[in-house]
Amino acid sequence: MQVASRQNVRSMAVRPKVAARRVQVISARYANWRDQLASSSPSSSSTSVEPKKILMMGGTRFIGLYLARQLVEAGHEVTLFTRGKKKVAYEIPDDTPSSFVSFSRSIKHIQGDRMDFPEVERKLAREGFQVVYDINGREAVEVEPVLKGTKSTLEQYIYCSSAGVYLKNDMMPHREEDAVDPKSRHKGKLDTEEMLRKSGVNFTSIRPVYIYGPLNYNPVEEWFFHRLKAGRPIPVPGSGQQVTQLGHVKDLATAFVKVLGNKKAARQIYNISGERFVTFDGIAKACAKAMGAPEPEIIHYNAKEFDFGKDKPFPMRDQHFFTSVDKAMADLDWQPEFSLLGGLKDSYEKDFGRGTFRKEANFKCDDLILEKIKGGAFSAPKASAAAAPAPAMSRSSWR
Repeated sequence: MQVASRQNVRSMAVRPKVAARRVQVISARYANWRDQLASSSPSSSSTSVEPKKILMMGGTRFIGLYLARQLVEAGHEVTLFTRGKKKVAYEIPDDTPSSFVSFSRSIKHIQGDRMDFPEVERKLAREGFQVVYDINGREAVEVEPVLKGTKSTLEQYIYCSSAGVYLKNDMMPHREEDAVDPKSRHKGKLDTEEMLRKSGVNFTSIRPVYIYGPLNYNPVEEWFFHRLKAGRPIPVPGSGQQVTQLGHVKDLATAFVKVLGNKKAARQIYNISGERFVTFDGIAKACAKAMGAPEPEIIHYNAKEFDFGKDKPFPMRDQHFFTSVDKAMADLDWQPEFSLLGGLKDSYEKDFGRGTFRKEANFKCDDLILEKIKGGAFSAPKASAAAAPAPAMSRSSWR
């Protein structure tokens, strides 16, 4: 598995002597931040926060599922605002029978349409929420009624943004102060951060990179698992040496909790992801190890030579894309628990390995690539009993 160190990647395309000096500076800065973590007082983290009345916008899939559980376990009163199309509480792989019963009894719900702004303001105004976790907000206009409805009691607004807002840059990793891209498809997240900044509210914005883990509704690790299970080659764009970063959903949830009541997090933005960087080829190999599968055949291709139409041939952007999480580690007394391989094993064993997944396998783009590069479509080995993916099971069948 190919994993890139921070210092080596940070110094890409920089003259050797300059790179050496930069590595020394970064190493000294990192050591200083580590010292800050060691000497920080307990009062700066959420462990000493008194129970809060918390509103979560969203919360019935992936990030919200794990975050809501951590907040409830910490003693907070948590209310989800959703359209009511999904169960507010249902069992997830980490639940035990007793923990699920406890969570089900504790979680509260307000049903409503987030895009009905007068309704949102009216329903929230009478509740007295102290903290808002906005997990599903996409545009600044969606946040305004939430602020209005909670303005008399609001102490902190915690927003889920995206690292996709950064402007493509030759200098990596992305840091929180780096330039952002006003043409990004996540422009709504940028606009929301700016609106929160101008509003004067005590806010914190979290910018995840690629999130993975059990129940992931984006086909990140699942994309690789489908191909590995079918015994297929893994098509990877370019050289496969593009460097990226994945963060486990439970590490992200923990960071969200660490922000709560943390004075250092006031009006701050944090990148959150795994601590290590990895190449595209490295992800394919790590997924195979997590499954206990043989190392896969990797096929490299030039995406410009194909017309995939609206189909997506690879689950990640074809470029170097990774961030520094040093600021979060220093301010929040937070550190990722999961290594990449450990996190992928957790995801596989608690989700795909049980026969559950969000999207059916689609090998249309793969076959186009194989036809051009290898002169024929993929043919599964006759002896392989794993050529077809297992049927999706209901969530209730996990136990």
